[in-house]
Amino acid sequence: MKVIGLNASPKGKDSNTLRLVNAVLAGAKEAGAETELVDIYTLRIEHCTACGTCYAKGECTLLDDFPDLFESMMNADGIVLGAPNYIDCVPAPMKAVFDRMADAIHCQMLTGKFGCSVCTAGGSGEHEVVGYMNKVLMTLGANVVGGIGVAIGRDPAALGKAGKDAHELGKRLARSIRGEISYPEQDESHRQRREYFCQLVKNNKDKFAHEYDWYVQMGWMK
Repeated sequence: MKVIGLNASPKGKDSNTLRLVNAVLAGAKEAGAETELVDIYTLRIEHCTACGTCYAKGECTLLDDFPDLFESMMNADGIVLGAPNYIDCVPAPMKAVFDRMADAIHCQMLTGKFGCSVCTAGGSGEHEVVGYMNKVLMTLGANVVGGIGVAIGRDPAALGKAGKDAHELGKRLARSIRGEISYPEQDESHRQRREYFCQLVKNNKDKFAHEYDWYVQMGWMK
């Protein structure tokens, strides 16, 4: 059981968001998971050019750190997303990661995985950012086990309580991976989304050759 945490804060070891990501990972580790932390700001992630090569060939024309990051995510059972609030959204490096996962969305490549998100903010918007990141996880096929958002500017002491909640969230993530907690409504939503994308890929078989092969390989093509 492996859980990977992605921290998208430019503040390095001084990041409050990092404290929450680490708290989730600590909870997951306490519950039996192997954990890995990735600082997105140390990676070079180029912006998606919408060339469509990934749909056709399963490859990207851009040469950077994204393939290694994505491989680590694919090798994980759980994914933790962490970001500060940048105008009610994630910082640009995390958004660049999301944008490079269009092929993974079409193919629902995070099916069977579980995830959660954490966000720190100055005054507000933390819950909107958590909701956005969790929606990304859902869109990729993962089941979402929860999220933690905290506005430190309103109450600096709130980070301590949020850290404790994040630790418990990590335990819940590990329990979900082990199958101790089920998410039937999300499972049904994923089933419907797979059917939608399956039809999309089928209708574009010539342009989306790699994705068509993926659906056949997964046994999802009808």
